[in-house]
Amino acid sequence: MKFKNKIVLITGGSRGIGKSIAKKFVSEGAIVVITSKDKIKLKQTSEELGDLFLVSGDIRNDSDVQNVVKKTIERFGHIDILVNNAGILPTLKSLDKISENEWNETIDINLNGTFRFTKAVIPHMKKSGGSIINISSDAGLKPFENFTADAYTASKSAIILLTKSWALEFAKNNIRVNCVSAAVVDTDMTKKFWLDTKEKREITAAEHPLGRIGTGDDVANAVLFFAQDDSSWITGTILPVDGGVSIK
Repeated sequence: MKFKNKIVLITGGSRGIGKSIAKKFVSEGAIVVITSKDKIKLKQTSEELGDLFLVSGDIRNDSDVQNVVKKTIERFGHIDILVNNAGILPTLKSLDKISENEWNETIDINLNGTFRFTKAVIPHMKKSGGSIINISSDAGLKPFENFTADAYTASKSAIILLTKSWALEFAKNNIRVNCVSAAVVDTDMTKKFWLDTKEKREITAAEHPLGRIGTGDDVANAVLFFAQDDSSWITGTILPVDGGVSIK
């Protein structure tokens, strides 16, 4: 029970990787707060995983983000761990086919959302320290042929450098900031791109040197490592959790 009585806030915690992270923290005794704009999904996840604290809100709306943090502080008094997980993967399109609205939406959710939640929790974490874990992607580490998701790539690359910048900026406040960069993880979001047929799954698995597709638990295990006291001398670190893709 490494996280007994620790307050953990997870964005996009009602599904996919965020849900796996929430489940792991619950199993280790944490008090878990999940947020998403989908109230029905939030309730379903809470019923499945246990007694979670739910606060709905749109990550694109700063008032909603401030409200999530405010309600968490009012209920528990502090936030020990923030997991910036919420994000979208847009339809793959060539650069000249992407509309400005599509570009802006991806940047707003993936990058600005991480900015909004981090900004909102920092004043509270400055009082007693904390751990922030950002979820990025291998697409933020290197380009991939035929992966035409430029706004996604830009947002995930920016998160990686911001992780290092924030780690330096807030080290004096005992706030650690680290990042997990994942390759293809088996979620409902990735299924429509690479995992919706047996043939696609086999091809995608073969692209990873370790020969398999990632799971939510793979990412969750890395997040919990960064969050625990055993990693208290680690900050500004980018950890690829990718079956070896980033070293190809």
